[in-house]
Amino acid sequence: MTDAHRWMRWTRGLAIVLLGLAFAACGADPAAEEGADAPPAEAAPGFTLPRLGGGEVTLSDLAGGPVVIDFWATWCAPCVAQIPTFNAFQQEFGDRVTFLAIATDAKGEEVVGPFAESHGIAYPVLIGSEAMAQEWGIMGFPTLFVIDPDGTIREAHVGPVSATALRQAVAEWIGDGA
Repeated sequence: MTDAHRWMRWTRGLAIVLLGLAFAACGADPAAEEGADAPPAEAAPGFTLPRLGGGEVTLSDLAGGPVVIDFWATWCAPCVAQIPTFNAFQQEFGDRVTFLAIATDAKGEEVVGPFAESHGIAYPVLIGSEAMAQEWGIMGFPTLFVIDPDGTIREAHVGPVSATALRQAVAEWIGDGA
């Protein structure tokens, strides 16, 4: 990765965090926010990560279809609060949109496995790292990306994402005019 790419990711991450802080300072509820942060319009960084329960997932293998990626951690209260929303999304749209949750906990599967089971997570959980989150320009959790079928980051959301905002972000692929 070139220094220019690192700088672009860092500044994008900073902009997302500052936007989130602006919402908080204004008393806005980020969970009620219905739009995405400014689209980064760059290719999603590739990865191959272990999947909780076995196997691996490679992002490039998902080309040709939309992908939603949620970076989260077990210690993040807003991340935990989104589990029911993401379970419902997976159940309703999992055949049309790939949803992946990338856990960034330092102890990896040792912590994430029991957490996912006890919280009834019904969508694929991958084991990532803080270093990977930094590569993606993430400055806080949760952070969600919508990647279009050609591998371009279409939208980035920092903070909790409402069910309505998630539906709107993927509307063209789920056949919904939301």
